Amino acid sequence: MSIEQISLPKGVGPQAMKLWDAITQAGSAAELNRAGGKAEGFVLGLESAKAIKGQVAESLYVAFDDAASQRSVELAG
Repeated sequence: MSIEQISLPKGVGPQAMKLWDAITQAGSAAELNRAGGKAEGFVLGLESAKAIKGQVAESLYVAFDDAASQRSVELAG
């Protein structure tokens, strides 16, 4: 799943894409861990502030996690 496939409130999409890019372009495992942590905190903040619904939050978590898993495989290979 990609971030572009998730319906996000105005202003949230560009920030989510920046985090997505940080994950997918991480140059090391440490960078990937930092980017993944930021993405998780971003979604948690949006969810806590009730800026997004639970289903949208779950979609974001899955999208960021999938991207991080893929990048981790790329970095290991």
